[in-house]
Parts: sequence; C-alpha cells; structure tokens
Amino acid sequence: MKRAILILSMTLTWTAITGSVSALNLLLGLAVSALSLWLVREQVAAAGSNVRPLPFLLLCGLFFKELALSAIKVAFLVVQPRMRLKPGIFAYSLTVTRDFEITLLANLITLTPGTLSVDVSADRRILYVHALDCADPAALRHDIAHGFERRIREAFPL
Repeated sequence: MKRAILILSMTLTWTAITGSVSALNLLLGLAVSALSLWLVREQVAAAGSNVRPLPFLLLCGLFFKELALSAIKVAFLVVQPRMRLKPGIFAYSLTVTRDFEITLLANLITLTPGTLSVDVSADRRILYVHALDCADPAALRHDIAHGFERRIREAFPL
C-alpha cells in the first residue's frame, strides 16, 4: 500500500513537471516511477520501510509550494533594474542522520530555485548551502529546519 502511494505521488510529480495529463504520459510516469523505485529498492527498503503516507504527501505539497514561491521570488529578483543580492554559502546543522534523509534534503534544497546544496561535511552533521540571496542566513536555516527537514523526519520516522 505504501509503495503504491509512493508510486502514485511520483507519477503525479512526473505529470506536474511534464505539464501533460494525457493517458500516455500518465502511463509513462507510472513506468518511470515504478522503475525508479525498483532501481533503489534496497535504499527504499532500508530507509523507507516505515514511510508514513500522509506526512510524505505533506512533504510533497511543501516542496511544490516552496518550488512555486521560490521561482516567483527569483524571477522578481532577476527583473529588478538593480539586483540587490547577497549571494553566499552558509552552513546548516543537520538533525537528520540517515544517508537517505540527508540526500533527500540536499536534493529538495537544490531543486528549489535560488538555493543549491554544495557539500556535506565528512561527519554528515553539516550541509553547506549556496543561496542566491544570503542576506539573512539565520532565516534560511530556520526555513529549512521548520520546512523540509521537519517534514522529512515526520515522513520517515526512525
């Protein structure tokens, strides 16, 4: 049941990204989702054996919300006649500990416009993130901690 919800979520993500809701595209999204899960089956079994469906869907919803808001913010910053940006790299202290969770968090950050995961420390406690506008790194850390990272911990409990 959980695998079916995960495949359905991935298929809906595929549909949203491609922008086509045709039957053929849905079928292709379903096939790509199932194949992707099959390829990483060991990691999913180890890390996601106790995936909580509702928190996982909330994580997906948060990602799409952040994706839209960040895209609008970046577009607004770029079209201004005088860009007042302070790009920079900041260190983010991780509370997630498993490789799967760290990878998921880093990918969600990278897929969100205006931010990019740069590196993870050797001890896997610090994630280095580049932000297009790093004027307030404390606010960025707060957003990650109370957004993506919290939803990841809720969706994939230990």
